[in-house]
Amino acid sequence: MKKVVTLVLFVVATMTMNAQATKTVNKNAAKFKFESKVIDYGTIEKNANGVREFKFKNVGKSPLVITKTKGSCGCTVPSHPKEPIMPGKKGVIKVKYATNRVGPFQKTVTVFSNADQAILRLTIKGKVIDPNAKKPVSLAKKQAITATKTKK
Repeated sequence: MKKVVTLVLFVVATMTMNAQATKTVNKNAAKFKFESKVIDYGTIEKNANGVREFKFKNVGKSPLVITKTKGSCGCTVPSHPKEPIMPGKKGVIKVKYATNRVGPFQKTVTVFSNADQAILRLTIKGKVIDPNAKKPVSLAKKQAITATKTKK
């Protein structure tokens, strides 16, 4: 009896996995085509303009509706079109990074929509530098300064 129950559970589990694997794709769904899913700010100065744009086109057959965009932290604030993007039309997701933080960064923007890929992630990255910060003195310069001071 235990063997029969085990066999039945195995068959049911296998059928469930196959049913999930053969999930149908809506061929009429909206579909994103981004110019790029990564924006590299490069090296920018502290407090520089942190606004950039992810440009995309709806290459699907249905209107594209973005329901929500979310930054990975409070320093990354995205905004998205509120109206549907019709098939063949272009749209923009803006993102503002708080450039008052010095150092390298890599953040994500999560986009929720009715597209064939309902949840997708975009990436911003770069490095913020402070041009007014004291530059570190090289070891050779330190040795030269020390040598000059000891000669006096």
